[in-house]
Amino acid sequence: MSSELANELFEQFRAIPIFDTHSHIDPFAPTAKSLDDLLNYHYFTELAHSAGLPIAAIATDVDPRERCRAILSQFAYLENTSAYSWMLEIARKQFGFAGDTLRDSDADSLFDAAATRCSRPDWTDEVVRNTNLECVFLTNSFDDRLTGFDSRLFVPCLRTDDLVFHSHMAQTRTRWQSATGTSMESISDIRAGLRVIFERFVAAGARACAISLPPGFRPEPANSFAHCDRALLAGQSSPELSAQLFWLLAEHCREFCLPFDLMIGVNRQVYPAGVFQGQDLFDCRCSLIEYAQLFNAFPEVTFPVSVLTSGPVNQELVSYSWIFPNVLPHGHWWYSNVPAYIEPDLRARLGGVPNNKLLGYYSDAYKLEFILPKYNMYRRLLADTLARDFVEPRRLNVERALGLGRAILRGNGERVFGRPA
Repeated sequence: MSSELANELFEQFRAIPIFDTHSHIDPFAPTAKSLDDLLNYHYFTELAHSAGLPIAAIATDVDPRERCRAILSQFAYLENTSAYSWMLEIARKQFGFAGDTLRDSDADSLFDAAATRCSRPDWTDEVVRNTNLECVFLTNSFDDRLTGFDSRLFVPCLRTDDLVFHSHMAQTRTRWQSATGTSMESISDIRAGLRVIFERFVAAGARACAISLPPGFRPEPANSFAHCDRALLAGQSSPELSAQLFWLLAEHCREFCLPFDLMIGVNRQVYPAGVFQGQDLFDCRCSLIEYAQLFNAFPEVTFPVSVLTSGPVNQELVSYSWIFPNVLPHGHWWYSNVPAYIEPDLRARLGGVPNNKLLGYYSDAYKLEFILPKYNMYRRLLADTLARDFVEPRRLNVERALGLGRAILRGNGERVFGRPA
């Protein structure tokens, strides 16, 4: 009975337009130009390298067809992974692949099929239509171009890692000067520049500010700006300066009424010899207690929070979302984005967080082709969980379970972030 209920819910969920609240889509090149664009997604290169593929086989100077063949040569070792299932669904639904498995023997035919489909002038429109995509949020640096694309489909969002952690770098300072017309030599400069940036983003239809944060980061206002001004003037970094710059961002989110997406727990370059974007990991020292002062100080700011770890940190996130009105669990990020972690995390959130705060999923995709298979994975898990834990025990009837699923998949995201104008 549970399987039949889950299938019924899943089919209903598939009809809901996707409101994708975090991605890395380039609005000027949103879809793949070739199979190489898809297989170079860091999930595949990470896993292929982990399975034994030398990095030299996927270097940027390797012929794209041969690079795809090399990655596919490792797929026999990856067919148990979620990433493999995404690629198999793309190959079948987007490129007409009819096989049961993806192997290097399929490289030429799949490469050619993808080249034919991706070269269509309306390929992006076709993918958007087949995905039933309403909108997808972007990851925009503070100096990104925000015109020349449909901001109702591709929604701008301000990503602020560079501002908080790289203010000492010459490249960041040059970009800042060009984008704001101000220097980066004092907190007063930063305040003036942030106003320019936030005004530009809000005028362009931005719906959030976002940042990824390392374990142990403690956001708090500086006792005195003197230390921060000295660090800025000298072009130096310090934990105190990063904390103060982060605090200024929260102040601007409050003023400009933007949610502040916090993606907590990533350690950068743990494996520096890894593939591009495959060098970062987490550890279990992360705790949301570091953010208690922030959540208390900015009750007017909505904080959608993503964490990299299941278990204790997700339990913390459930508990913080349980008592803080302004803290919301947001998606299943990166290393938590596999069914074995999504399911228990989802069950905990459903059991402990008001249902109007559940921001179910986002794709984190780099190309639009990945959004549908990722969402289908989550839709299936959501349908299974609602059928087993809510409909079968008669806590909810089917119609109310569908309503809850619609809120988790789309309605809450539209309400929290706002519908693109």
